[in-house]
Amino acid sequence: MNKILIANRGEIAVRIIRACKEMNIKTVAVYSEIDKNAMHTKLADEAICIGPAEPRKSYLNIKNIIEASYITGADTIHPGFGFLSENSQFAKICEESNIKFIGPTSKVIDLLGNKSNAKEMMKNAGIPVIPGSNGSIKGLKEAEEIAEKIGYPVMLKAAAGGGGKGIRIVNSKEELEDSYNIVKQESKASFNDDEIYIEKFIINPRHIEIQIIADEYGNIVHLGERDCSIQRRHQKIIEETPSTIVDEKLRNKMGDVAVKVAKIAGYTSLGTVEFLLDKDKNFYFMEMNTRIQVEHPITEMRTGIDLVKEQIKIAGGEKLKLKQKEIEFRGHSIECRINAENPNKNFMPSPGKITGLNLPGGNGIRIDSAIYEGYTIPPNYDSMLAKIIVHGQNRNEAISKMKRALEELVIDGIDTNTEFLFKIIKSPNYIRGYFDTSFIEKEMRSKS
Repeated sequence: MNKILIANRGEIAVRIIRACKEMNIKTVAVYSEIDKNAMHTKLADEAICIGPAEPRKSYLNIKNIIEASYITGADTIHPGFGFLSENSQFAKICEESNIKFIGPTSKVIDLLGNKSNAKEMMKNAGIPVIPGSNGSIKGLKEAEEIAEKIGYPVMLKAAAGGGGKGIRIVNSKEELEDSYNIVKQESKASFNDDEIYIEKFIINPRHIEIQIIADEYGNIVHLGERDCSIQRRHQKIIEETPSTIVDEKLRNKMGDVAVKVAKIAGYTSLGTVEFLLDKDKNFYFMEMNTRIQVEHPITEMRTGIDLVKEQIKIAGGEKLKLKQKEIEFRGHSIECRINAENPNKNFMPSPGKITGLNLPGGNGIRIDSAIYEGYTIPPNYDSMLAKIIVHGQNRNEAISKMKRALEELVIDGIDTNTEFLFKIIKSPNYIRGYFDTSFIEKEMRSKS
């Protein structure tokens, strides 16, 4: 592994470049025309333009990325998260082009990428899944029949979905037809695939995910859970570990199931198994994400394990040195996602030039970002600017650190969700650990 091309942008590209530098591996940054002055292009050993600002002409342009790899002599590609990170066709073309793809094989990505098929495979293997359709639904009539059988409310979801897109909650038969058509359209527009499936909507669940690492020799470990229940529009904005609701017995049980899921799929690399946890602490397999997660730093802070380096080592054919019984969990970690958006205007994106910047620091505070004073946030991509990650000896200390960090953060020139996040962190129910995926809808809408 002589040179890694990072097929991404923003903070995750910067994060990967930093890991590579520490491992003495050369890096190539790819960028769109609008990202010429982005931080990742400045930090990498080489940078190459792959097209215009529009994602499908640059960061989603497989041909241009493969050509960039050939031109620069990069023998490995790291896809980061988003864009082509879970695109099995991209992974397959890398394999056929003799370029190492940092992630699972194209076959495994394909297997797990279709959420409805993955769910069916896990169900057949005895993994607990949410009641719903067996694979994708063939039409509105089948959706009506299944909804009647499992009972409302139900969820319609894009089979190729991710990132909170192509999801709709349906409370009654009267809402089903319109919702069905909308989800089909959203799925086609977002993923170029209009297959959808239906499942029972678990009321007020916790969203718990388990981080796993699997090498190419059959060794798999889990690194505990992350609670990702604080969401807006099905997108996470605050994550923490450990969860306030998961005890050691449940953690071990969920971890064992996550490892089993990875084994069933023949998984290698870093991966995350996502579950819904109901009020009675029953958990259900939701999906497996075949890439590094946005929220990976809180697991790193709590375990001391560099997940990006582990991912690179596995791709290089190294055997996993971690043993399950040797993994230590220390303290409590929380992450807040800082987005360029205005919560008072229905979270409207707020691109523009950063005219002033102060990033927080101090003991137990980490910032993952790619912004700098004078940088212009383009309107073409995800609105996430930075991640503030804190680590404390316990949850109360972690919350105190996050409050201080959010108070210190200054990003002038654009709107951000900083104040909204601060309101969540200091709300009594969050502090007590009384929250689920409906928290923002119930408690924060009136306060935004």
